[in-house]
Amino acid sequence: MITFPGREPAAPWWPGVLLAAVACAALVQRCRHPRRTVLLTLGCAVAASALGYLLTVLLLTPLILALYALAAATDRRTANTFALVAVALLIGTGLLAGPPGEPLVLKLLGPAAWLLLPTSLGTVNRLRAAYPDAVQARADHAERTREEEARRRVAEERMRIARDLHDVVAHHLVLANLQAGAVARQLPGRPEEAARLTAELAGTTASALRELKATVGLLREAGADPGPRPAATPTPGLAHLPQLAASFRGAGLEVTVSTEGDPRPLTAGADLTAYRIVQEALTNVTKHAAVGTADVRLVYADDRLAVMVTDGGGKPPAGGGGGYGIVGMRERARSAGGRVRTGHRPGGGFEVVTELPLRERRAKEGETNESHPV
Repeated sequence: MITFPGREPAAPWWPGVLLAAVACAALVQRCRHPRRTVLLTLGCAVAASALGYLLTVLLLTPLILALYALAAATDRRTANTFALVAVALLIGTGLLAGPPGEPLVLKLLGPAAWLLLPTSLGTVNRLRAAYPDAVQARADHAERTREEEARRRVAEERMRIARDLHDVVAHHLVLANLQAGAVARQLPGRPEEAARLTAELAGTTASALRELKATVGLLREAGADPGPRPAATPTPGLAHLPQLAASFRGAGLEVTVSTEGDPRPLTAGADLTAYRIVQEALTNVTKHAAVGTADVRLVYADDRLAVMVTDGGGKPPAGGGGGYGIVGMRERARSAGGRVRTGHRPGGGFEVVTELPLRERRAKEGETNESHPV
């Protein structure tokens, strides 16, 4: 038992030895039950202080080791809570029942320093040991994120190709079917007109084959290099609307294209989106509306382009059936940052209104992600 020089011990020696033995025995389970070990060693330290023993580092050693084990095995909040409670109890007990004449600095600073230091060291050791696991967990999370992103991109690309195939096949097959019917009607009495329609039919099927080849060819780009590639087919856009309108004449549909406002460029994806929506809308008119005319209007506003496709009345297109035409139009517009509205006109007929953002707006807002081509 340690006392100040020239002073007799305030308590017999054997209670201190008994408390120290109990505290040391409690350390055996510090790894399996760190909280229980801290409570037992703290109780022994508080009892020794209450009996009048001087709280030295030797007397506090079991509690120091228990706090270190607790900080190394649990979270920071738990370790700090136990350490602060232990400091408060020991300081309070020392002030009330500690050895008389002990300097106040030792009663206040001694327990705080000796107990907070092992708590900090145990926390640092736990964090150092957990660092490799944290790095590995972050790497695993990044790998899973990359795989999920890759799967998402594959699904989006498949959806884009499916929409392209739908538009190409629906447009050209409808025109080919109508032209073939016209050939059959004109062949008996007007062979010259039938020959002209047959030539247009051949052009329609050739165009369909070219677009199908270009679309399906995207599925092979991820494979091995097959050698020199043929020249790429130009991507259609609003500049090709006159050719698109002309292709419907053989099917008996006169399409008028008009422009309002000052034309400004769109992104490549939005340009293709506008073209495909017009193509699908006119194909629906040809299939479902018993009319011979349709209007396509391009209206350029400050930051958006409105594309309006209207027919001249008659039976409205069956947009809400089991097909995917209007659904595909909405998906295309949404992927380019726009929207599509469809419905019947008050005076008869059907209309498809598409709104797409212009390039200037995207640059002004500082957007860095271009719309994925659809």
